[in-house]
Amino acid sequence: TVRTWDINNEKKHKSVFKPRSIQGKRVIPTSCTYSRDGKLIAAGCQDGSIQIWDGNMTVHTKLHCRQAHAPGTDTSCLTFSYDGVVLASRGGDDTLKLWDIRQFKKPLNSAERLPSFFPMTDCCFSPDDKILVTGTSVKRGGGSGKLCFFYRETLQKLYEIEVTDASVVRCLWHPKLNQIMVGTGNGLAKVYYDPVKSQRGAKLCVVKTKRKERQAETLTQDYIITPHALPMFREPRQRSTRKQLEKDRLDPVKSHKPEPPVAGPGRGGRVGTHGGTLSSYIVKNIALDKTDDSNPREAILRHAKEAEENPYWVAPAYAKTQPKTVFAEVEPEDDETDKPEWKKRKI
Repeated sequence: TVRTWDINNEKKHKSVFKPRSIQGKRVIPTSCTYSRDGKLIAAGCQDGSIQIWDGNMTVHTKLHCRQAHAPGTDTSCLTFSYDGVVLASRGGDDTLKLWDIRQFKKPLNSAERLPSFFPMTDCCFSPDDKILVTGTSVKRGGGSGKLCFFYRETLQKLYEIEVTDASVVRCLWHPKLNQIMVGTGNGLAKVYYDPVKSQRGAKLCVVKTKRKERQAETLTQDYIITPHALPMFREPRQRSTRKQLEKDRLDPVKSHKPEPPVAGPGRGGRVGTHGGTLSSYIVKNIALDKTDDSNPREAILRHAKEAEENPYWVAPAYAKTQPKTVFAEVEPEDDETDKPEWKKRKI
């Protein structure tokens, strides 16, 4: 039977179509399809007939052709053209035929020598309705399966593509993407596209270049042991990681303990945790050091040279009457080399 189903109620079918032979016996349908407008339902049967029903009439066929294909073969595919006038049938007798549903007694054209070993070999129309495409089958080691293109008007071969060394079973010419998807008997799937006429689909991933994997280039230098080499050419012996860690632990810089949080007003440029007030923000930015243990004389003389070269505040006003600055001379340190050992300061 050929049955239609309501996708909203999967447990019950809508209608049943029972194909019959010319003697009124049951025949097995092998393929079926809707017309583009959804009003007609066509089925290809094992007795070589093609039967078409109206969607509202389930008993009697609206159109039928008893000798469409060879009896006892599986009509693997039926498809309507986009204008809804022409029906294409892919027969198990290695033929591809075109039918006009307005004159359904004889085919418009027929293409032969198209081997088909599968009961689901496809055929389809191009999006512009001018080309018909189907696949051919081959035996193992018998050559390459081909994708054949035919003119719709005359069914003359336009072009063919050798897909792979297996049968071409399924094909689909997508109307929006303008790309051809092909499935073969060895599990291979291919997509054919045109760089100019095709849209999206395979073009989204084909144009992307494969990223090069970044491999970490590490040059390992072998350690050469030369026990009798001169000291200047002798390489230092490799130490283990454990010994290096023990050495780093003794280093006061590498093993520096983190500073604890400051409690109180802060000192040494570190600000205490006073909160998010404006004054604390200003103090953090200025980072005042209230305990300056440096020499005050050196702190003053640190800016003496800049003040002498670029006087700005006080010096220009007293340029004529400014006395000469007098600073104490640096006292030389006592030479302790001549003193006895017991009088020297211990550092």
